[in-house]
Amino acid sequence: MRTAGPRRRRRAVSSRTQAPQPPHHTSRLSKLPLARIKALMKTDPDVSLASQESVFIIAKATELFVEMIAKDALVYAQQGKRKTLQRKDLDNAIEAIDEFAFLEGTLD
Repeated sequence: MRTAGPRRRRRAVSSRTQAPQPPHHTSRLSKLPLARIKALMKTDPDVSLASQESVFIIAKATELFVEMIAKDALVYAQQGKRKTLQRKDLDNAIEAIDEFAFLEGTLD
């Protein structure tokens, strides 16, 4: 007894006639090594266990912070007609932007 429509024959397609498939890459959600982040977190005596979620959040926040300070420092490098960030560019960004005030004196 058939309830679905008529069956269709599938035609076999050789692998030579199929369009090439792009390589299957698994995209990483974090660019930083999570195992190293977890190890760094555990160096704090107040941290005995760190869940994968907390490690991921710390890694993602770190990525965003580094991206933000690098973009701000790049402005100073471009003002100096350079493409490469130098320490003085980071110093200038830290000094000029209030959000980075907690970093003042850390690069000394």
